[in-house]
Amino acid sequence: MQIITNPQEIEKLSFEIITEQLADRQMDEENASVIKRVIHTTADFDYVENLCFSEGAAAALKQVFQNGARIVTDTRMAMAGINKKAATRLGCDIHCFIDAPEVHEIAQRTGCTRARAAVDHAVKILEAPLVFVVGNAPTALIRLHELIKGQGVLPAAIIAVPVGFVNVVESKELILGLDIPHIVAKGQKGGSNVAAAICNALLYETLEGMRT
Repeated sequence: MQIITNPQEIEKLSFEIITEQLADRQMDEENASVIKRVIHTTADFDYVENLCFSEGAAAALKQVFQNGARIVTDTRMAMAGINKKAATRLGCDIHCFIDAPEVHEIAQRTGCTRARAAVDHAVKILEAPLVFVVGNAPTALIRLHELIKGQGVLPAAIIAVPVGFVNVVESKELILGLDIPHIVAKGQKGGSNVAAAICNALLYETLEGMRT
């Protein structure tokens, strides 16, 4: 048995295997890189059906990244998984306010989750364009939907892939109903690793497009 140890070769071979196994599956070409990177991260081919893209979402996100964006994650894990070098080259900043003292104070005072309070904090202090990347906390999506519908907050795009059982499906359905570029993992599957994988796929594609 041949053991491959070179990381670039491992990734290359992994994507070749994924592409081969997807040969008979139908998907939009513009979304293929995102779907394949999520499968690469999870080894779960259900994401071919689970990932839902609003019309032109991938192109819209790449345009936002190319012009520099404030990427807001709901967890430190998602933030850690996003490629900082790629984001920096595009002039994108990455933020996670889940541990901010102001967020702790709001959450304790109001009895809400820190993820919900962190959305308010991000909207308050960051300049547009904002891209929300949510892989864990459905309450972040619910609050974001409230701000969009009730206060006219307008993020540039939303990646909505929280995982779990409580409020998860419902929160994703809220985002699916918005006229804002979005990528949503329907159902209960998702996670911070999926959120980061989607973001990275689009960051890499944006950089590649700028080189050609």
